[in-house]
Amino acid sequence: MMPMAAFGPRAEARPPWGRALVTGGAGFLGSHLCTRLLDSGVEVDCLDNLSTGRAEKVAHLAGRPGFRFLERDISEPGCPDALTGPYDLVLHLAGAAFPAAWPDRPVEILEAGSLGTRAALAVADRDGARFLLASSPPALPDVPSDTDPVGPHGACAEAVRFSEALVAAHAGTHGSNAGIVRLFTAYGPGMRTDTGQAPARFLEQALAGRPVTVTGDGSRTHSLCYVDDMVDGVLLVAAGRSVRPVDIGGDEEPTAAQIARRVIDLTGSDSPLAFVDGAQDRPAEPRPVTGFAREIFGWLPSVTWQDGLERTVASLRDRPDPIPTATTGRAGEWRV
Repeated sequence: MMPMAAFGPRAEARPPWGRALVTGGAGFLGSHLCTRLLDSGVEVDCLDNLSTGRAEKVAHLAGRPGFRFLERDISEPGCPDALTGPYDLVLHLAGAAFPAAWPDRPVEILEAGSLGTRAALAVADRDGARFLLASSPPALPDVPSDTDPVGPHGACAEAVRFSEALVAAHAGTHGSNAGIVRLFTAYGPGMRTDTGQAPARFLEQALAGRPVTVTGDGSRTHSLCYVDDMVDGVLLVAAGRSVRPVDIGGDEEPTAAQIARRVIDLTGSDSPLAFVDGAQDRPAEPRPVTGFAREIFGWLPSVTWQDGLERTVASLRDRPDPIPTATTGRAGEWRV
């Protein structure tokens, strides 16, 4: 493998992989990773069962050489056998990014964290590939760190803990080249606006002309990371051999009121800003500790939250590309 120092996500040098598997590749971050990898000359297999991802997010990649989309569930028996590879990199992003937005899918969330992670690790071990788990902060927003495993948010918390423990065990016991990135709130072109999170909620409300609702007095802060910066961080960690979890998230912390006002201004919406009850008794959102990412991997966010929101709003004015029809005999699979 090429030394990490020779590779940077936006550098001229070719990345140290020839072929990559991206599970959950039709999600927001996954689609951006697929695009960046293809742009840098890496062949990509994009795997997604479309339970939370959307095919249109990778529709623009369907005709590109080296890209293949597979509508499959990594948790299902036999799926690894269909992923013939060989791969140099496996990015495991399968699973709901905001599980609280899908409270009716606890089994799916748990299977993605357990069976799905195990299957993706097996593929990486088979091919001697670098494996990277995209995880969540250990303490989820609005949820105590000692969440009851049978409570309403228990499935997500346990899936996160188990998947990270499994990756660490593989690295320690089998010597797998496996690592973990803990991803905080990302936003940008292609993001979902129906997650109920900030700034997604503000964007959805402003574009619909409804009141933009801020809980509490609006002083609660949010750590936002523009998607291009997050992709940089993920690929830098992927190019190394770190097993230790690495936080990737924004280093700015605008308040909810600041974000909401910026969204209203950028969208040109007539939506009023409304303050509602609900935030004062909630735990503070976890904040990324990015010192390790900076010191070891040289990662540093470059897009301010104001500029990032401007780019995001501009992208929402463009219509997504149509979903292509399958070009092979198997439904749900596109390839060149």
